[in-house]
Amino acid sequence: MSTVSAPTRPRHLLDFQDWSPERLTALLDNADTMLQVLDRPVKKVPALQGLTVCTAFFENSTRTRTSFELAARRMSADVLTFAAGSSSVSKGESLRDTVEVLTAYKVDAYIVRHHAAGAAHLVARYSGKPVINAGDGRRAHPTQALLDAYTVRQEYGSLEGKKVAIIGDIRHSRVARSNAELLPKLGAEVVLCGPATLLPADLAALPGVTLTSDPRAAVRGAHAVMALRLQKERMGGGFLASLPEYADTYQVNEALMQHAESGAIVLHPGPMNRDLEISSEAADGPRSRILRQVENGQAVRMSVLYHLLVGRA
Repeated sequence: MSTVSAPTRPRHLLDFQDWSPERLTALLDNADTMLQVLDRPVKKVPALQGLTVCTAFFENSTRTRTSFELAARRMSADVLTFAAGSSSVSKGESLRDTVEVLTAYKVDAYIVRHHAAGAAHLVARYSGKPVINAGDGRRAHPTQALLDAYTVRQEYGSLEGKKVAIIGDIRHSRVARSNAELLPKLGAEVVLCGPATLLPADLAALPGVTLTSDPRAAVRGAHAVMALRLQKERMGGGFLASLPEYADTYQVNEALMQHAESGAIVLHPGPMNRDLEISSEAADGPRSRILRQVENGQAVRMSVLYHLLVGRA
């Protein structure tokens, strides 16, 4: 009698290519447990005691680094913080040499942010350790997409049949790409919206994803609307006629939200440019779940660490 073997558990979280909907759902289910830990007077469990997690950030970050380091410490891991600006990288050391040196310190897992797409894959190859991609170029930011998905699921109980509109600088956004990859796997419809110059046509080939430059059409019937900031540090010239014109058309504000579902929520991955891509009214109003995204980020990242290093999620 033949047997069917279970799918191999992913060793890394570099993107969602090797992650099945069942594994992703289990990871989000486990985040519920982690959120309960964060509500306790003593916000700590011994799950990763004795393990060392390295946060290797080759690009500036405040929110993501802080969230990951807190998540690892909440689970009793030791955290080795690596900052490229004050390291031998600034003296010309290669990524491979840096990773091999860090691995010699008996690091058990890496959390990597890098300005170059694909860098996290290289760290996985050079180290032989589990790697979590905390953002590589404009390619992927999987834990941000997971916390976004978790926040929507928390609101509605499920992502099945839900519509999520993402509005802004799609071209330069690793958050948009990761959400476009993740959310349809969990049953949601994704609409990506922005000026034609910031809306790469190749994303339309992803299942469950549509593109439009009409923000009203994008939010019509949406259960969640996410604003993305304009990533001017990644832009050359010629993408926008003017910032005021962009805000007039694509700003997520209460007037635009009137075209969404009546109980639709507002999301933003941060950092925000208030009154450019999102109005202060929308960011601070009753629809906003932006601070909840921040809170959920810790729980989701705790779940990812547990899944990769303990493997019972």
